[in-house]
Amino acid sequence: MSASNTLAAGQLPQRSGVLGGGRMGAGIAHALLISGSTVVIVERDDASAQAAFERVAQSVEKSIERGVVSESKTELLQRFSVSTDYQQFANAQLVIEAVPEIWDLKVSSLQAVEQVLAADAVLASNTSSLSVSGLAKELERPEKFLGLHFFNPVPASTLIEVVIGEQTDTSLIEASRGWVQALGKTAVVVNDAPGFASSRLGVAIALEAMRMVEEGVASAEDIDNAMVLGYKHPTGPLKTTDIVGLDVRLGIAEYLHETLGERFAPPQILKDLVAEGKLGRKSGQGFYSW
Repeated sequence: MSASNTLAAGQLPQRSGVLGGGRMGAGIAHALLISGSTVVIVERDDASAQAAFERVAQSVEKSIERGVVSESKTELLQRFSVSTDYQQFANAQLVIEAVPEIWDLKVSSLQAVEQVLAADAVLASNTSSLSVSGLAKELERPEKFLGLHFFNPVPASTLIEVVIGEQTDTSLIEASRGWVQALGKTAVVVNDAPGFASSRLGVAIALEAMRMVEEGVASAEDIDNAMVLGYKHPTGPLKTTDIVGLDVRLGIAEYLHETLGERFAPPQILKDLVAEGKLGRKSGQGFYSW
């Protein structure tokens, strides 16, 4: 008989899973791991799984060097594994999906995970903008589904946006606040709406900053400095866009444009940079050179 998957408020999952081991997925796995959970990442193929393992191992090393954790690298990695088999999620109490922001991919991935999860396990999406209620409608247990939107880079970020869908069991609100606190982060709880709170506000500022560059109002550096020095933002909206990825920001803007109207129409400069492969930090060039 398997152990109970029931999660109480404030109780960090002892067994967790992450679907997708890219930058965000690896960061989420790292946060769970150093907080005491046993974690498995499932990826699409062996090469991607190995790359995910290396990302987490490197971030664990950095946490040890900073004195963030007392466990050794060996001890931490004994509680971490990677796989290409969804069955590895069968005993997980919480699985967080962290695949790209593509609707059909999200739906098929979540459905595949749900098929192997225990009935009392919780499934979450790290989506930054897609409808949690809409995704839930594609699942068999929508009451066990919610959004847990982590921020990049996950190890340094102190915020997790908890997104409550129309059918999310209300008991998960307080439970998820506790999980977030156990991860050493702070939760903001929002009801499902296009872009939630963070992406909607962040993208609105970033798109206006892009229009200002496009119109020749000021340079990217000066626009960012205005927000950093004048409004105490840790980084400006254009540098943040480079860090997030211009392609990611374009996808969110297109979705918000479709759902909320013209004020979120992506500027031509953003579409042009993405078409040219200038995606920000990950490609070496965006609004800045990296």
